[in-house]
Amino acid sequence: MLNKFAIDYIAFPQHSTRVFTYQTDDPIEVEDLLMHLLASRVRITEIRHDGAAMTGHQFDRMLKVAAERIASQLLRESLGLDGAQVKDRFGFAA
Repeated sequence: MLNKFAIDYIAFPQHSTRVFTYQTDDPIEVEDLLMHLLASRVRITEIRHDGAAMTGHQFDRMLKVAAERIASQLLRESLGLDGAQVKDRFGFAA
């Protein structure tokens, strides 16, 4: 049985071409991993859902959600705001 999501990434793109794959059935775990990969400057090569590679728009949407969550988290921590204030002032979901 295939896992619902699989993410292929290169951990050290400037030093290696080895591709790692992370698999999970939990969409929230996928978002959390994408946040971590973006913050770590890891090269994300492919996201698959039910065994099929996500199209450009779907791929971009997943990364946009993760990037917005990172930005929201940074603003909350750096400015001492709560989630409602971040959404009101900057438009990012809490």
